[in-house]
Amino acid sequence: MTPVSAAPYLQLAGIAKQFGSFTALRGVDLDIPKGEFVCFLGPSGCGKTTLLRIIAGLEAQSAGRILQAGRDISTLQPAQRDYGIVFQSYALFPNLSVTDNVAYGLVNLRRPKAQIRDRVAELLGLVGLPGSQGKFPAQLSGGQQQRIALARALATSPGLLLLDEPLSALDAIVRVKLRQEIKSLQRRLGVTTIMVTHDQEEALSVADRIVVMNHGVIEQVGTPMQVYREPASAFVADFVGRVNALPATLLAGSGMRLGNTLFDCPHGGQTDREVTVYLRPEDVLARPLAPGDSNVFEACIEKIEFLGSYCLVQVASPALGEQRLSVTLSLNFLSEHDLALGSRLPLRLLPERLRTFA
Repeated sequence: MTPVSAAPYLQLAGIAKQFGSFTALRGVDLDIPKGEFVCFLGPSGCGKTTLLRIIAGLEAQSAGRILQAGRDISTLQPAQRDYGIVFQSYALFPNLSVTDNVAYGLVNLRRPKAQIRDRVAELLGLVGLPGSQGKFPAQLSGGQQQRIALARALATSPGLLLLDEPLSALDAIVRVKLRQEIKSLQRRLGVTTIMVTHDQEEALSVADRIVVMNHGVIEQVGTPMQVYREPASAFVADFVGRVNALPATLLAGSGMRLGNTLFDCPHGGQTDREVTVYLRPEDVLARPLAPGDSNVFEACIEKIEFLGSYCLVQVASPALGEQRLSVTLSLNFLSEHDLALGSRLPLRLLPERLRTFA
């Protein structure tokens, strides 16, 4: 794996964008080290694609500066910036062969024909399509076309690779396979990469860091584990992954009242206050519990949602009042303990995994 440099390769400072009276981006600051794979993650309309297009020079920012390798590129035209880009729609030239599509940028740079031929063959090998030089886009599957688009973006050896939801048009199996190929290729080449996606699983699986965006601002920047385990806001907790969101009262000093029960909770305060508690389904334990464990209660299974290797189980309990809790249980656990609708089982809320937001 190519080591990530500590010095920022790409710096965004105070980036803002107005479309008439609509504010698409507000005061975005971000440093990206060389060799890092960063995902811009957020719902539709959060500003992630607009930010990518501003980095590419396809949109002009209303305010702010962009520095790439110490060079101010804030006002440069796209052709004057050092990047390759892959779009959701492949954007291949249908009337050109695979060779001509991949070589497009090299021809514009007037590279020698022999050098272009060798570079095309090298790239097609890298993306797993050797020998396809003479084919046309219509003869390729969606996944193969996106590989060609990736090869074209890398042809000029850019310092920055921009990926605008490159996998969203593909079916699920191809998407999973290709995202791992992209990550492996990025690590091998060491190219600084930014990918825009609204797919949480995709971002969590490939990114070195995730930039979670909402309403034109950055909510959190962190590793996939940090964003998932330590959300910085209620929006991040709710948007990234499955989560239980339960109204509760955080008590002065320590402790929490959830439903009809007092639970241990590490987040205290000077006074009682109303909060929402966020808890991942996998952080509700159902395995054998020790006598001294805290936050243990008995629950009844109301619903079982089969999701392949595991099930999402909805439970109810007098301890929680009217609230319902989602718990992740493996198929093996359900079978070993002969659990079904109406079964009762002890559960434990892990105190250290409880996240609270006002």
